[in-house]
Amino acid sequence: MKFFNSGYILSNKRHGWIDYDRGISIILVTYRHCFESLERSGVNLNQYPFLEYINVYLSGFRMPLFFIASGIFVSRSLQKRGLPAYINNRVKTILYPLLVWGVIQISLQIFFSAYTNSEMNAKSFLYLIIDPRRTGQFWYLNALFCVGVLYSFCKIKLHLKLGHQLILGSILYVILNIVRSHHINLGFAMDILQYYVFFALGDAVSQFMMNTEKAKYFSSWKLFIPLFIVFLIVQYFFTKLNLQNGDTYFVEHDMPYFFLLVAVIGCAFSICISFTMSKFNIWPFIRVVGYHSVHIYCVQIIAISIVRLFLVKVAGVSDALLLTLIVWPAAIFICMVVYNTCLRLNMWWLFSLKYPEEELNYIAQNKKSVIQSKSILKNQTNIK
Repeated sequence: MKFFNSGYILSNKRHGWIDYDRGISIILVTYRHCFESLERSGVNLNQYPFLEYINVYLSGFRMPLFFIASGIFVSRSLQKRGLPAYINNRVKTILYPLLVWGVIQISLQIFFSAYTNSEMNAKSFLYLIIDPRRTGQFWYLNALFCVGVLYSFCKIKLHLKLGHQLILGSILYVILNIVRSHHINLGFAMDILQYYVFFALGDAVSQFMMNTEKAKYFSSWKLFIPLFIVFLIVQYFFTKLNLQNGDTYFVEHDMPYFFLLVAVIGCAFSICISFTMSKFNIWPFIRVVGYHSVHIYCVQIIAISIVRLFLVKVAGVSDALLLTLIVWPAAIFICMVVYNTCLRLNMWWLFSLKYPEEELNYIAQNKKSVIQSKSILKNQTNIK
């Protein structure tokens, strides 16, 4: 774990629960992308029906959770930095890696089209901006950037209060479902319409969650147990409806208000788990994974494809369960290795235009400490 700067991450004064929360989300997202990659490549997933059940059961709240988590910090960031600096930071940390890794991934998919299950072409580079759903996972970074910029603009320039933002988010969500009912595709705007309300919800609960005393309620068993029961029930019906209709997006697209309920309850339960894990420092590696969530999101499809191709084409593995159990964690691990290797090679600019001063200082200090320890050990050996 030292290679992943775990000491820096776990000792950081940031709110630990947010890393746990993002860790849970990115682990579930990677599972979905792993499942879809295996399915598109022709792996017989039907031999293990529970793999699809898990994929659907945990799909209702994964992406809304990212937007709520981001919305929690918007007011504090705007108060600290101001609107221009906030937008500039979003460009450096969200839009930039979207463009860099989007171009890298699409280029690889075009070049290795004979070995992959994607159908990318030259137009796909443009789709990264105007219709990112066509490019795979990069729609999330596009939406996160656009929603954050639009929300902050409305807050600062249009002076919309929190209540107004929630109403606006609700109106946009209604518009989205009217548009979908007429089978109209508005490209990148579709995700803005859908996720603006979740970003506003994050801002709405931020004061409560950023208050140390009030936030303790989220790690209380009085909340955890009833929320867990409600979560199980709601997710059961969500999964049942999707599977019965043979579409993992059935509830999201055809029962949007039930989906909203599923997402809110799922997010609340995930946040509750995150606070509990942070309180008792349970499985700290999940927090380390959460810290790398954006890096994993950028590289995961490439990593999944590499591991899958090696196992299927070279190692001859065909069992769906075995492939899932290897590809899923291996992809997460590879993404983290890629990012931390880039840091050590001074190639951090592949992931952000924001100079990671604290991380690089930690690496330098750790390296210096190791050299000093080796020197002391060598001197002691020579004395003996």
